[in-house]
Amino acid sequence: MTDARLRRGRGSLAVSFFVQGVTFALLVTRIPGIQDRYGISDALLPVFLAAVPILAGVSSVATEKIVALVGPAVVLRWAQPVVLLALLGVGAGTELWEVAVALGLFGFAVGALDASMNMLGVSLQRAYGRSIMLGFHASYSLGGIVGASLAWVGAHWHLSLFVSYLPVVAILLPVALVGSRWYVVGEVGGGGGVRTGEGGRVAFALLLPLCLVMSFAYIGDSTVSNWSAKYLQDVLGSSEELATVPYNAYMVTTLLGRAVGDLGVRRLGAATVVRGGAVLAALGFAVVAVAPGAWVGIVGFTVLGLGLSVIVPQTFAAAGKLFPGASDAAVARLNVFNYVGFLIGAPLVGALGDAWSYRGAMLVPMVLVLVTVVYATSFGSREARYGGGHERPRTVDVG
Repeated sequence: MTDARLRRGRGSLAVSFFVQGVTFALLVTRIPGIQDRYGISDALLPVFLAAVPILAGVSSVATEKIVALVGPAVVLRWAQPVVLLALLGVGAGTELWEVAVALGLFGFAVGALDASMNMLGVSLQRAYGRSIMLGFHASYSLGGIVGASLAWVGAHWHLSLFVSYLPVVAILLPVALVGSRWYVVGEVGGGGGVRTGEGGRVAFALLLPLCLVMSFAYIGDSTVSNWSAKYLQDVLGSSEELATVPYNAYMVTTLLGRAVGDLGVRRLGAATVVRGGAVLAALGFAVVAVAPGAWVGIVGFTVLGLGLSVIVPQTFAAAGKLFPGASDAAVARLNVFNYVGFLIGAPLVGALGDAWSYRGAMLVPMVLVLVTVVYATSFGSREARYGGGHERPRTVDVG
């Protein structure tokens, strides 16, 4: 595979991550607006929030089978437009059943999208022979910043959801379709000292620690994406406009952490980077829980983003290196625990918030993300800086 083709593949995949970051941010930062538009009660809101990751998890499992037939590039090429159109559907309806259908379609399509995106990212990282996975997720974070900023504009000018979403979808849909022409699957290679299941299959006992890390990270992430706006508005007394800021600030520091994260992994090793991120994320949750006002709460979410930024990309990368002969299957199964985290995190925080207090609810993801420190050895020693015993020397420069 030529270095020019790898560069094009890397760039087009980064665009896909960016588009998904915009799309997801536009959905989650307008949850209060969606709730008001459709008259969704506080009791019913967690049900809607839980339905999306459930369907996404089902889709991720199905994607493992589909990519074996058509490849992850084909799945991603068609899943991303469906996600964008489902977002538009969320803003276009007026009845409760309409938003339920739109969110269901969004969830099912996003499962296939997330799995196939990360499959391609893992395979390209293997082809490059060095850590690049954090860079893809940095593109996602950049998209999240753009999406959250657009959501702020919509809330500030009191634009309807449909008016906010339509121009974004009209621009991003053709961009995603054109960019998909250059998706490539990286070379499939082995790694020294890597353990795999019998016959190249995924041994769940080996994958389990990474599954737990993924769940804990997404419990933390779902707390921010689903509850930060509501927490700032209802607990810390902010306006709806200011309530869009925490997710934006979270995405800014997530972007910064991921922008330098690949360099950190190359120099310090994935395990050290993941441990540091987990401790920093726990500190951010603690600040949010005790914040006396909106701006201190925003600071907590900002610190939280810097800590969580490195965990998810490195978890996908570690799974790919652990099972080099079955990396697509490993990523698809690991991706399910992305949604397990969302499924647990969103209802858990809501239930604890209603039954106890939202401040107290923030302590639960704090403790869980701190447990990640225990499992950091699954990412390798400091010497295993590319997850499998060594970082492959580069014979060509592919960007």
